[in-house]
Amino acid sequence: MNEMDLRHLRRCVELAAEALAKGDEPFGSVLVSGEGKALAEGHNEVASGDRTRHPEFELARWAAAHLTPQERAAATVYTSGEHCPMCAAAHAWVGLGRIVYATSSEQLSAWLAELEVPPPPVRPLPIREVAPGIPVEGPVAELAEEVRELHRRFHRG
Repeated sequence: MNEMDLRHLRRCVELAAEALAKGDEPFGSVLVSGEGKALAEGHNEVASGDRTRHPEFELARWAAAHLTPQERAAATVYTSGEHCPMCAAAHAWVGLGRIVYATSSEQLSAWLAELEVPPPPVRPLPIREVAPGIPVEGPVAELAEEVRELHRRFHRG
């Protein structure tokens, strides 16, 4: 984990806050080239009713349409929260490289349990269980409280 990683993760947290401001679940992600250039970014858009509109899934689709297999393999996806199984699978299927996340699925599950939020319909498996060949880094302790507060605000207002 270096300063560039932290800069991109901070942008993910900003995108998560933007999602929250729009009434959506607070998740944000950035796709970065092997050279360190931000290529695409997004945040959750599940408030539309389509629960597959996660930013990691959208970035995987974008990468498949716009990058060569070599560029995808060299890229990194930064995200405010660890990929869900759907997003981890999409990431692996399109051949993206490293994933760096600010907070883990385990952390999120604990926070939601504290808030008495019912569990999701899909078990929150760690990325390594869904896509074991992908290099993964996270969580990042210094960003945890900020992300936790975004989720608290979403679920408690």
